[in-house]
Parts: sequence; C-alpha cells; structure tokens
Amino acid sequence: MKLDEVAPGIHRIESDLGSRFVAQYLLVGEQRVVLVDTGLASTPDEALLPALAQIGAVPDLIVISHADLDHCGGNRRMRECYPRAVFASHELDRRWIETNAAMLAENYLWHEAYGLDEPDDQGRREMLAQLGGDAPIDLGLRGGETIRLEPARRLEVLHLPGHSPGHIGLWDRQHRVVIIIDAVLYDGIYDRAGTKLIPPRYYDAAAYRETIRRVRALEPELLLTAHYDPMSRAAAIEFCERSLGHVDAVEAIVRAGHGAGEVGLRELTDRVNAELGPFPEFATEIAAGVRSHLASL
Repeated sequence: MKLDEVAPGIHRIESDLGSRFVAQYLLVGEQRVVLVDTGLASTPDEALLPALAQIGAVPDLIVISHADLDHCGGNRRMRECYPRAVFASHELDRRWIETNAAMLAENYLWHEAYGLDEPDDQGRREMLAQLGGDAPIDLGLRGGETIRLEPARRLEVLHLPGHSPGHIGLWDRQHRVVIIIDAVLYDGIYDRAGTKLIPPRYYDAAAYRETIRRVRALEPELLLTAHYDPMSRAAAIEFCERSLGHVDAVEAIVRAGHGAGEVGLRELTDRVNAELGPFPEFATEIAAGVRSHLASL
C-alpha cells in the first residue's frame, strides 16, 4: 500500500492489482471525510483500513465512482467496518453496484451471446469473490450535487458517462483538482512496466467523447484517476486528446470493416484488437465500444 497527500486534504491510496495498480481517494475536511471507491473485496483489509488508521480518519461518506469490481468490491467489508457511513453512487449504476449477479451478467458477460471469449467457471467464481457480496447503496446521485467538505470548500459531483452509464467524479474547484477514476481511459490501461494491458471500455461513444471534452475543458491543475499516475494540467490535456484519438481510431476501424462487409461484433472486435492492441487482458471490453459505433452506422 502506498499513501500520498497529493493535494490539500486529498490522499491517494495505491495498491497492487496484478501487474498494475488501482487507487482510491480519501478527502479529509473539517466537516466531512469522503472516501472514493472501495476497490476489490480484498482492498479494505490490504490497503484502505491501514491507510485510514495511518491518517486517523473515519469516513462518513463513501462515494462509489462506478460499477466495476475493482471499484465497489470492498463495499460489504467497508459497511461492516463503518456502519454509520453513507454509501452513494449514481442511480444509473446503482443496480449493478448493489447486486453482484446483475453486475456479472450484465456488465461482464453481456457479450457471451455474440461468441466472444468469456471467463470460464473458475474465472466467474473469482470475479464474484472479488465483488465481495451484495451491499446496498444509501444515496442515489445524478450529478450536480455538492458535498461540503469544509466551511469554504465544496466538492461538485460530476456525471461522467461512457465507461459506464452512471460513472461519476468529483471536482474540487477551490484547488482545481478533479477525481475522474475510470471516466477517461487514454488508449488503454498499462502495467507498471509500461506494457499496454486492457482496452478502454465505453458503452456509449457519444457520451464518452462528451465526458472527455468536459474533463479537458475543466483545465484541472491536478487530474486523478484509478489506474494512471497523477497528472498536471499539461499532462491532463494530452491524456484527454489521446483518449479522443483512441475513440476516433476505433470508429474508423469499425466503419472500414463494416464497409467491407464485416458486420459481426466478434470479427470487428478482433479487428480493433489487432490494429490498436493487442490487449492481453480483457480484450472483450472492446466490444462495448464497437457495438456503440455500429449502432450509429
């Protein structure tokens, strides 16, 4: 576990996720302590609880950025540890976050009917284990809400859809810090050695593009994500531009393949993987974006 205060009152908690890493954020103010994401089912005991003990903080609001197992898998464990904390997420991701079976079937296995490779039974059991068990969300968000951290400091909840329908982030206008977690995903997620591993997933290409443009327009002094190092303003702008470029490249491949008579989701997904990857992990995530581009043709 690695713990850093990256901005006033904003602590970045980083832990290993296979050959890559995942980060959660703790925002400590005079009036409220906010934790963003709970990681995998194993993350609370391995990283979050030690970090909270080191800082001497008790979260009273736990915000879940979106429905993915490495962002909400620790919910049940954190509920056990902090029963008075309020859990919040966007309403559009709430069902997946609350119900492990729905998350597995609809977020990770939806493309099974298209013949794309799926986790075997062992893989599915492991995913369910890391989802940590069903846990309720107390507060449904829609974006635009504000959270008072201190008397003169508020956080704005941003609805940043695309990667998931209800992805949210937090904007600290006073310090010009934005926490976007997985709302923008560059041209892929890399391991610690710099090898590209996982493709950017987006269910709605138009919404994802708009999210990228919105993040870029903020011109944050500090951009914070789950799977990339903290970024300065210049790096954040480049990150957004390259993310848009990736979407454009996927769309061009889909259009070319479709024009050549390739209309199957599997073959177009394989084409994108071959031309923009290869992505050795979770290559089927490409299919979500391919489907979105196909729908616009």
